Amino acid sequence: MDNQVRFYKPFVSPHDPCPPILVKSYSTPPQLFIPFQPANLPQFTPIEALKYGTLWPALYSPYNPKSIK
Repeated sequence: MDNQVRFYKPFVSPHDPCPPILVKSYSTPPQLFIPFQPANLPQFTPIEALKYGTLWPALYSPYNPKSIK
């Protein structure tokens, strides 16, 4: 699974009174890259599906609040 967190450098104004944030990040959910549900997609077991919140491992997106700024 690819890294689902992307980074970019926002514009930093020389007149901004606050300290700038030089690099920002955002999360890209996996359903953006799967245009339709392919046949025979692997599935989690029912217990794992409840744990991960999805039946399909390809659509699992972990949430790590520390990785998103």
